[in-house]
Amino acid sequence: MVELLLSLAALLIGVALLFALYRFVRGPSPADRVVAFDVMTIIAVTAIALIALLEGRGIYLDVALVYALLSFLGVIVIARYLERGL
Repeated sequence: MVELLLSLAALLIGVALLFALYRFVRGPSPADRVVAFDVMTIIAVTAIALIALLEGRGIYLDVALVYALLSFLGVIVIARYLERGL
């Protein structure tokens, strides 16, 4: 039963990534693309956490945490650039 739920979670992560990628490519404004990029990084962090659970390796959670922090900083920088033009 747990394997079925983990497989379902992986499938939903993949579908969410496809939707976010579609919005990233077709986004009519740069703000839409920034939000889609942020969603894709959240999905990637979720995928890394799922892989950590499947592999039983806690070090992957550290990788996911660092990736999430760097992604947050990146989105803040891009948002400031779009707002003021740096």
